[in-house]
Amino acid sequence: MNEVGNAPIAPGGDSRRRDMDLRGWLRRMEDTGRLAIAKPGASLQFAVAGLANRHDGRQALVAPAPEGHPDGIVVSGLLSRREWMAEALGIAPQDLLAEFQAAIRSPVAVREVADAPCQEVIHENVDLTRLLPIPTHNEHDSGAYITAGLVICRNPETGVQNVSIHRLQISGAREMGALLLPRHTLSFFTEAEERGVDLEVAVVVGASPACLLASQAIVPIDFDELTIAGALGGAGVEVVRCRTVDLLVPAQSEIVIEGRFRAGLRKPEGPFGEFPQYYGERADRHVLEVDCVTTRRNPMLHTIVGGALEHLILGAIPREATILNSLRDNFPNVQDVHLAPGGTCRYHLYIKMKPRQAGEAKNVIMGAFAAHYDIKHVVVVNEDVDIHDAEMVEWAVATRFQADRDLVVVSGVQGSKLDPSTDNGYGAKMGLDATVPVDAPPFRFTRIRVPGEAEIDLNAAVAQGVTLAQVLDEGA
Repeated sequence: MNEVGNAPIAPGGDSRRRDMDLRGWLRRMEDTGRLAIAKPGASLQFAVAGLANRHDGRQALVAPAPEGHPDGIVVSGLLSRREWMAEALGIAPQDLLAEFQAAIRSPVAVREVADAPCQEVIHENVDLTRLLPIPTHNEHDSGAYITAGLVICRNPETGVQNVSIHRLQISGAREMGALLLPRHTLSFFTEAEERGVDLEVAVVVGASPACLLASQAIVPIDFDELTIAGALGGAGVEVVRCRTVDLLVPAQSEIVIEGRFRAGLRKPEGPFGEFPQYYGERADRHVLEVDCVTTRRNPMLHTIVGGALEHLILGAIPREATILNSLRDNFPNVQDVHLAPGGTCRYHLYIKMKPRQAGEAKNVIMGAFAAHYDIKHVVVVNEDVDIHDAEMVEWAVATRFQADRDLVVVSGVQGSKLDPSTDNGYGAKMGLDATVPVDAPPFRFTRIRVPGEAEIDLNAAVAQGVTLAQVLDEGA
């Protein structure tokens, strides 16, 4: 077994193996009553996605033997609550951002193995539509999509791997269309295309929770996200070398699709239901040509329904960690941040801080806009407000905010291109300072409180089995 990657193993390693592979996490969900198993024969066109949505945030879904694939298994909704993600990693929910930040600071190198479960079965004559049970999610999607595939490629200059998630349209038996946004994968492809060559790629489906979360990290180029997954999991990720491309993929994964992004080739892709719960439009986009597929025996295909909680949570946690780091560099009294589900876990940011001087919350608002271009609306509150409780945030706005004094509006700025209210991303941003003025008389903003309420033991204080008739002594 060899240690490879761009980061060393931490001295002595971490004896905890906190991370679970996909199967281990599903067993944990089943053992705790959070797994729904559909009847065989569910249609891959809308029905599997519909079932996943109906269970979203309450139970994960396993759909065995979907229509047309008697041996197939589709799973979804595995990580649709941030508490589940923390649990899968052996982390307390309140420590999730701190642990993610620590994993980026102290990555753990991958460990290459010769044999791996993800290569138990090898398919060289590939027809994706017949081989894999790939669902169609939303009404106007252009067809079936792989949505939970980790796209792994190398920097042509340095050889360092990158891991990310891109939507992948099934365009033919051996062909997928891909939306590559201006990030590291597109940078590597552009470099390869300028040289006149294809970019080798592996699409990993059915990865561990740690690998899924790490893939969304906002880190500098030439930072292998699998080393973040190793730090999150407490040990280096076991990887195996692909059979037809020079890439290392997580050994415990369910499915690996090997191929190449084709230089000089673009074909229509989309529409597709995206995280704002609107459709990304159809356009000529990059093409992935498939050479080989390897799988476990009886592989499970993980699908993330567009716009569902799993989609939102996976993107939110790494963004929150990055935004919190950025804000604390300049405002150490910022305590926490939260990308609210009502803002699609991208557009609405709640910030908890302890203001020390007048106007500081407005500076924090502007720092938040600079921390990530997706952020559209920011609400800053005091440390007594639970930013994970939308009602508490709304209460702070209702009782501590005045529009003519506490509102920040910035016009003519770049935001998310997937926000349909913008002009291709060009729009406005708004911040609300819902903090208590630092010079306010203390009693003016003192919240009401019943002393001892939180300490009451309800089981001891509430009579069990006593009826109102008995209290009123009726019929005695």
